[in-house]
Amino acid sequence: MRDPIAARVRAFGTTVFTRFSALAAEHKAVNLGQGFPDFDGPAEVAEAAARALRDGPNQYAPLFGLPVLREAIAEHADRFWQHRISASDVCVTSGCTEALFDALTGLLEPGDECVLFEPFYDSYAAAASLAGATIRGVLLHPPDATHAAFWFDDAALAAAFTAKTKLILVNTPHNPTGKVFTRAELERIAALCQQHDVIAVTDEVYEHLVYDGRAHTRLAALPGMRERTLTLSSAGKTFSFTGWKIGWAIAPPALLKAVSATHQWVTFATSSPLQAAIAHALRLPDSFFTGLTRDYTARRDRMLSALSAAGLRAHAPEGSYFILADIAGRADHHGEPFTNDEEFCTWLTQHVGVAAIPPSSFYLPEHKLHGERFARFAFCKTDAVLDEAARRLEKLAQR
Repeated sequence: MRDPIAARVRAFGTTVFTRFSALAAEHKAVNLGQGFPDFDGPAEVAEAAARALRDGPNQYAPLFGLPVLREAIAEHADRFWQHRISASDVCVTSGCTEALFDALTGLLEPGDECVLFEPFYDSYAAAASLAGATIRGVLLHPPDATHAAFWFDDAALAAAFTAKTKLILVNTPHNPTGKVFTRAELERIAALCQQHDVIAVTDEVYEHLVYDGRAHTRLAALPGMRERTLTLSSAGKTFSFTGWKIGWAIAPPALLKAVSATHQWVTFATSSPLQAAIAHALRLPDSFFTGLTRDYTARRDRMLSALSAAGLRAHAPEGSYFILADIAGRADHHGEPFTNDEEFCTWLTQHVGVAAIPPSSFYLPEHKLHGERFARFAFCKTDAVLDEAARRLEKLAQR
């Protein structure tokens, strides 16, 4: 029989997260790979979901989402990010990954170009590829003597914009580097978007996970960007209910139509009772959000200490719940140097009992070597799990 798989998806294979989660389970490793918490979110939000399951709504939600959630998303945008929108500017989706797919499918056509910062969350490239677009990558370079955080070259970014550029996708706080784009950096991106008439799509799922007094800035809230920015986010990372898959897109009508036109054929509607619960979550008091930052700062510092004790040089993230650790020069228990991050992360899972993700999976093929010197560790875990990972990682220091 001829190959039944369509050519447009044939090359994708299995995601790196699925592969390493399975490997972690097989070897009973502490899973610091896939980015989901090993604890649930606020009990009152779970109770709001249970109440909605008992009392409704339990039928299809409207295409754009329950009005109560859309109104809560609009209030939240103004409350925290001075992004003044109305409920009519919101479309609720089944997680931010669906929102990303809907946006790129609805906006990109074959022959268009899409600018991505590398490394990038792997679904970006898949969605752009399925839309028939060409990706133009802009490297985020690791901190050095003149840069305290991951950074990009302004000239390289400007060169990525061409007459074929349709959109740029910006993820801040950034997975996997932990970079939080500064207002000045976003202003430079905004200027290029306006100069070249380019749409911006932002992935802001880690918007509340920003550390050390830094501030998250919404690109859509900058002058001249409201009408050309599609802001995407979700409830999973902030409220630790990743399995609920409640995401959303915020945009003016012309851009939001690109999302809703695709969304109606993908899922059409997202879980009604869980939408009602997230409306409650978004209206939690400020103390919840400041407590979230405080707790994740402690987890980050705990993981940084564990990696340092293991002899790995880690880059302290400014946001998100991931850490990139430099693995250059590391060798296995036979003294053989690792040739790349995939080899290191496989060995670490099998022989040390800690699973991490090889970040070369988040680069274009021609730039993979830039990721091969790192391993990505997730710290969205309980103290007991992080401490067990630290205990196991001590084996690295002994070598």
